[in-house]
Amino acid sequence: MNNQPHPSSTEPPRRIRAAHTATTITVYQAYAPFLGLPAARDGRFPPAWKRERMTWIKPSFLWMMYRCGWATKPDQERVLAIELDRTGFDWALRHACLSHYDPAVHPDRDAWKHQLRHSPARIQWDPERDLHLAALPHRSLQLGLSGEASRRYADEWTVAIRDVTPLVHKIHALVREGNTAAATALLPEERPYPAPAETPGLSGVPIC
Repeated sequence: MNNQPHPSSTEPPRRIRAAHTATTITVYQAYAPFLGLPAARDGRFPPAWKRERMTWIKPSFLWMMYRCGWATKPDQERVLAIELDRTGFDWALRHACLSHYDPAVHPDRDAWKHQLRHSPARIQWDPERDLHLAALPHRSLQLGLSGEASRRYADEWTVAIRDVTPLVHKIHALVREGNTAAATALLPEERPYPAPAETPGLSGVPIC
């Protein structure tokens, strides 16, 4: 565990920050117990996990906390840390399309819509969050996977799955008590991730 960057730290407008090793990257998702518990127990997603649907993964722990309300929202009571093969994660980034039209990236809206229909992955850049889940000036990645990418995520890229809900509850309790120093010390260590240069939204933005 390590401290997150302070909100006043100099950060580029968009950056992937994640817990990662030389071969893996950790992302987060939140599920109802009937999916989350067997996934963590077996280290793989169960048959009930719908591989034909789009699924969104988040490298940012605190953005996941914002999305699931510290594991209090319905059907998001179990928070999973999913360790992925970096080769697969990078493949998804290279084959992704921005989830919104950007005239700086796309020739026109029709070109964007065509790319969106044929891309197995979508990228959103959403405001990063602090311990109180307030928005920060810089943005973090949300990666949506569908079709081939979703299937490969579940059945090929996943290296390990851990249920980190107890950690989520512990950090949240410390935040509620006002002990932000202790809460910060428990956060997963997230470092700049060397994303492929082709990652949508990172053109001209420092990635490390």
